Amino acid sequence: MKLNFKQYGAGKPIVIMHGMFGMLDNWQYVAKELAEEYMVFLVDLRNHGKSPHSEEFSYALMADDVRKFMEENWLYEAKIVGHSMGGKVAMQLALEEPDMVEQLVVVDIAPKSYRGNHETIIAAMQSLPLGELENRSAAEAHLRKSIHEEGVVQFLLKNLSRERTGGYRWKMNLPVIASHYREILANSLPEEQYEGPTLFIQGLNSHYINPEELSDYQHYFPAAQITPIADAGHWVHAEQPQAFLAALRKFFT
Repeated sequence: MKLNFKQYGAGKPIVIMHGMFGMLDNWQYVAKELAEEYMVFLVDLRNHGKSPHSEEFSYALMADDVRKFMEENWLYEAKIVGHSMGGKVAMQLALEEPDMVEQLVVVDIAPKSYRGNHETIIAAMQSLPLGELENRSAAEAHLRKSIHEEGVVQFLLKNLSRERTGGYRWKMNLPVIASHYREILANSLPEEQYEGPTLFIQGLNSHYINPEELSDYQHYFPAAQITPIADAGHWVHAEQPQAFLAALRKFFT
């Protein structure tokens, strides 16, 4: 599994992983800002972006993909950042390969199971008549019938790619992601500990992280701390980029 990636800057390495339905392009602004001080690697996780598709999909596999990516690029220790699903991949990697993780940053996700709230989004994406679409405006109109959050619609539209023969396709492997959705929601972390510096960044308008559960997070990550970002929901890095970057820089230094 050769992961697609982009590299920016020079210095100590940082590896950043996107969330479900995302891709490395979602993190380019953050990467370019951090590249003034660090060597930043953005990766597309399997079944996302331009990375290969596979029928196999789990946190253990995705963490192993990242481990192999790091080894192939001579990154034997790096600062690891992951958002949402990518945050769970980052946690899995830290627990399985602690010597490879200098510092761990988990963005708006916690080491626990979730009930899920993407069913409507998945159904809307599956119902999109990809082969019949004439333009992105038609796709946008179709998605808006079921999805009423403008930011979510625009986020999903970035995943559409025009086919040369007409119509569109999803860059992500939607059938496999949908079939493994319950596994993505579950807490499948190994019963290990990562004792290195760990930061959970919380969007205060989001419900994914609960500061009252910090002791539960410390079961896996004894040194864990939580930094809240005001006026931000689940996509903290996109909604409050400067506050997000300030939190990262403070933690890294």
